[in-house]
Amino acid sequence: MILNLLTNAIAKVWPMMTIFLVVLIAIRISYIRINHERFCFYREFWNLIFVVYAMILFQLLTDSEINTSGGLNLVPFTEMFRYKFGSTLFYSNVVGNILIFLPFGYFVSGYVKATKISHILFLSAISSLTVELVQLQIGRSFDIDDIILNVVGAILGFLLYVALNAIKKHMPKILQSDLFYNIICIVLCVIFVLYFIKIIGLGWL
Repeated sequence: MILNLLTNAIAKVWPMMTIFLVVLIAIRISYIRINHERFCFYREFWNLIFVVYAMILFQLLTDSEINTSGGLNLVPFTEMFRYKFGSTLFYSNVVGNILIFLPFGYFVSGYVKATKISHILFLSAISSLTVELVQLQIGRSFDIDDIILNVVGAILGFLLYVALNAIKKHMPKILQSDLFYNIICIVLCVIFVLYFIKIIGLGWL
């Protein structure tokens, strides 16, 4: 279910994503060359992944086809406890709202160098509140439960960021090197490109 939503979102947003990424990459390469900055593939790759994530998140959260009923729920936990545990609706509305903001918590924690949950708690609450207010204006619903679940997801992303940093510090030096992370990100980049091509149907490549 969640994978299908992701695939459909990429299929709808790929024209904008392609144009934006090509332009952004060209600008970034020019900036590095002109200012003689050190190029680090995995850092640049993760920055682009965040951009891709933001575009997909925008599509998922503003797609009127997902929910056109509208509505306003200001009572916490009303909606999330309405779904039977383990059901399709539970996974799409409860688990989905958590997972969709987990990358937000991870990426933003890395960007602001967050050290406390309160750092990401504030940013995720503001971001999710803005999303819900916009959704209310475009025919979707405002749900306080979505904000709660989004914040939980962002906090899990923060905890993942902290955990991975702690693990990294205890890894052998070779596994902390830029070369190691560059190789991993190159592999991930190839997988992402192949997946992207499959979704948009460029069979001639």
